[in-house]
Amino acid sequence: MSKIAIFSLISLIVSLFSQATLAAPSLVPSPPDIAAKAYLLMDYHSGRILTAHEIDARDQPASLTKLMTAYVVLNELKNGTIKLDDKVLISEKAWRMKGSRMFLKLKSRVSVDDLLMGMIVQSGNDASVALAEHTAGSEETFVQLMNQYAKRLGMNNTHFMNCTGMPEKGHYSTARDLAKLSQAIIRDFPDHYSLYKIKKFTHNNITQPNRNRLLWLDPRVDGIKTGHTEAAGYCLIASAKQGEMRLISVVLGTNSENARARESRKLLNYGFRFYETFKLYEAMKPLTETRIWKGTEEHLPLGLANDLYITAPRGQRNKIKAQMTLQSNIIAPAHEGQAFGQVEVKLDDTVLSKQTLVALKNVETGNLWRRLIDNIVLLFK
Repeated sequence: MSKIAIFSLISLIVSLFSQATLAAPSLVPSPPDIAAKAYLLMDYHSGRILTAHEIDARDQPASLTKLMTAYVVLNELKNGTIKLDDKVLISEKAWRMKGSRMFLKLKSRVSVDDLLMGMIVQSGNDASVALAEHTAGSEETFVQLMNQYAKRLGMNNTHFMNCTGMPEKGHYSTARDLAKLSQAIIRDFPDHYSLYKIKKFTHNNITQPNRNRLLWLDPRVDGIKTGHTEAAGYCLIASAKQGEMRLISVVLGTNSENARARESRKLLNYGFRFYETFKLYEAMKPLTETRIWKGTEEHLPLGLANDLYITAPRGQRNKIKAQMTLQSNIIAPAHEGQAFGQVEVKLDDTVLSKQTLVALKNVETGNLWRRLIDNIVLLFK
């Protein structure tokens, strides 16, 4: 056989092997074993949970509580009831707080901006109480706001008794609820989320590092919070971004600082390696249109109120199918945002998402002649 023939045969074999490799389905192994009482890995954009264990088990959230404290304070900043440059008088209660502190001085005045840094970066219990008292007058009143916001966010297995996470009867949360809260912080306050990646902060000439070791170990990680008490164990919520994909991991009840970092990395590595997230449909863009009767117009455009992101195993995007179900015999008037159907997205037999189809515009009731004609058509239809 000539050299040319041998080369051609080798090229054919390589080509066939490459095609077979490309055509092969993407394999997704089982999630790694995680040494924690409870854990969860969730895609930020789609909300899909990729792996989880005991995610609705109630337990002490320790300093992860401060995520809700920050969420309330940031909402009040957004509403204008407090300002970053407000000078907060440090009370005796805040000054006497035990546990992690930013070492505030009694009766000193510290800006809300610095207190946020002390609470988020240094996990200061004293800073948390000072912020709570400034925002709501007392920690007890502030805690009421925390529970109201928790209810609004759908944190159905969460109840707060304080703003710090110090152990107290009736103070609990879950991995699922804490993931929802973390998702809300990133979504609702993108300008302030950058606080969670700051590695150290100095107050009163005392410099303390952020306890989230992943900020040093993994360049993809840009937040969000650690927690630890004897009852809760070592806990960590981490968020990481790779390309356009962002993951949130929640690890509760590990046995050391090293363990919570190690187990969190295992989850994040698994998610980024074997899954991908992409935008399937854009918000407020027509996906379909349907007949509307007795209106000023005959057709009503339908779409989604929010962007629809899908998280699926890598290499499976072309297998994803979407099916729309529309309400029949829609009668005007129709109002923008009103629900008139549903889109269901599936990968094989697995439902990845179900979203409501809404009207993208208003269609008012038509004149007498239009209503009469459509009545006759509907009668025969």
